[in-house]
Amino acid sequence: MMSSQQFTTRALCRSVVLAGCVMAWPAAAAEPEAMTTPVVAEVTASTTAEPMTPPSLSPETALTTASITPSTVLPAEEAALPTAPGETPKSTVASADRIEILDECPDIDACVDRYLFALYERAPKLDKIRETERRVVTVKRKGRMVKVTRSFTRLVDNDFTWKDPKAAERVGRSMAEYVIGGMDRSFKLKLFHTLHAAEAAGLAPGITSGFRDDYRQEIASGLKAATNRSYHGGSLRGGYGHGLAADIVSVNGATRAQRWVATEQLWKWVDANGKSFGVGRPYLDRDPPHVGPVDGEEYSKHRTPAVKVAAAETRKHKRIAARQEHHAAKRAKAVRASALGSRRTG
Repeated sequence: MMSSQQFTTRALCRSVVLAGCVMAWPAAAAEPEAMTTPVVAEVTASTTAEPMTPPSLSPETALTTASITPSTVLPAEEAALPTAPGETPKSTVASADRIEILDECPDIDACVDRYLFALYERAPKLDKIRETERRVVTVKRKGRMVKVTRSFTRLVDNDFTWKDPKAAERVGRSMAEYVIGGMDRSFKLKLFHTLHAAEAAGLAPGITSGFRDDYRQEIASGLKAATNRSYHGGSLRGGYGHGLAADIVSVNGATRAQRWVATEQLWKWVDANGKSFGVGRPYLDRDPPHVGPVDGEEYSKHRTPAVKVAAAETRKHKRIAARQEHHAAKRAKAVRASALGSRRTG
């Protein structure tokens, strides 16, 4: 008998059409945030009025997605519909929440890559990072005014749209080949199932970061791992084709505040449902967008209770051993000093 997971996998191993859009962002952080006319995907698919019985699926069947093209623009009256007083503003971002089963495609890997890249393209590459500035200030110390250097931290907008294209160009790959193709195949399948389910739940997920090599990790900003140790694809983790991490957000919402609320809902959904698809957030609130396979080293290292307890016990034993060695050394020193004093007085 076919399990529910196998049924889901095979059901998704069909041709699909992704209805997505590209969101425009303000050019300067100082300007009021506003959305330009959204651009929607042009879906090229033939449909019939009569219901069709899907043919039997073979293991070689796969899925495809329609490419997102900026060729169709919504009319102005459709782009910004008025809302009644007290009504929650609706998102101006169209989510890929309709997956239509069409004909089969031969390569599941290519189709999954195309689907994930569509989610990557529609996600804004903008966040806030902590920036530290060192300034010389005058303070009063011991009754005198002296100049000292102090560090000041502030949150600033960070637009990292240019970083992935620069890294992809540097290694001579297309954006899809670099960002999505560089991830581990088994992780991509798990990520696909997770985000597809989140999309069906109306959460409109988007991918802000996929594979990152050492160069891309070096130019990353904010919270990040060492250049060659990133699970996104650092050289010490296997490099290209072995990326085991992605950063996800929600694109639902007409303003950054609305998108932030929707993104938090997406992360909570992943915490509650991601394990059934094999995906989880290793760092939780320390690095909220970051997801990886739950059976991977990163997740096990940071989330498995047994590992945490064992590590805590190891640190405790080391502290106790160091304390005992310190006391033993002090006692030995005291004994030697006492013996030396006895010989002198004798």
